[in-house]
Amino acid sequence: MSAAESGSVGRVRAALVAAGLPAEIKEFDASTRTAADAAAAIGCTQAQIAKSLVFRATASNKAVLVIASGINRVDEKKLGILVGEKIGKADADFVRAETGFAIGGVAPVGHTGPVTVLIDADLTQYPEIWAAAGAPNAVFRLTPADLVSVTEGRVAEVKA
Repeated sequence: MSAAESGSVGRVRAALVAAGLPAEIKEFDASTRTAADAAAAIGCTQAQIAKSLVFRATASNKAVLVIASGINRVDEKKLGILVGEKIGKADADFVRAETGFAIGGVAPVGHTGPVTVLIDADLTQYPEIWAAAGAPNAVFRLTPADLVSVTEGRVAEVKA
């Protein structure tokens, strides 16, 4: 793992500890970059993967982090309504600048800047979910309630 990834994983660990959550980060030899890869490595369903997708609010140029179930696609029109402005795709440079993470390792916590967080309502049906931990081969487990608490995110219907 590179020094940058170690730093990113460290930020996630520190954020979990600060929130009083277990900071048990699992690192795999194989990639957990996609929801399918992560589910296969962990041994859970793809729907239990809390994938982090960063969008750009076009008028304000603010980052909008959607934490979605690994099987769901996100409806950008719904996002626009939820945040009150048009939503666009975020490129890799924007994602790193706004969150401090590279695409494939964006965690729900430990961001280097402020982000608006929306959480896919479908995640709330699972007793435990798994999220990226700052590197494309690192994940951590938590409950949907803990995800809402630690991110101060809003649970919403976001799937297409």
